[in-house]
Amino acid sequence: MDQSGAQILLQSLEKKNKLLDQMILQNSVQEEILKQEEFDMDAFDAAIDQQSAYIEQLDKLDLGFESVYDRVREELIENKDRYRNEITGMKEQIQQITDKIVTLNAGNMRNKMLAENQFKKKRQEIGSGASKNRVARNYYNNMNNLNYVSPQFYDNKK
Repeated sequence: MDQSGAQILLQSLEKKNKLLDQMILQNSVQEEILKQEEFDMDAFDAAIDQQSAYIEQLDKLDLGFESVYDRVREELIENKDRYRNEITGMKEQIQQITDKIVTLNAGNMRNKMLAENQFKKKRQEIGSGASKNRVARNYYNNMNNLNYVSPQFYDNKK
């Protein structure tokens, strides 16, 4: 194996690291949207779509990394001294990636709770609106019947 296999693995990890930085930033954007008093569903949908695109890119990077690693694993194990710098760089990148994944998961959990609160608030507003409509309809029906006087001298017999 030439140096390029180890270099490709290192570059893949660096790309994954940068992509995780973007995902953490996107997670912060989602958090800001969810913290707003007036919930903007369109902005939230756009943020979720962007996050989905990042996840797809991340999956592709993982598949590519695994594919290359499967091809060069034996060479890396047999020649550890020869690839010491690359292996050290990969270890550092993997540690950073692990830390970022923990940060990302914590942010996702916070956003999930915020989203549940926003959705609960919207459901209550919808329920309150339905209740107000029902009260208004009952009031209208009662007011219409207020001036109605049923016939007093009406013979029901035929």
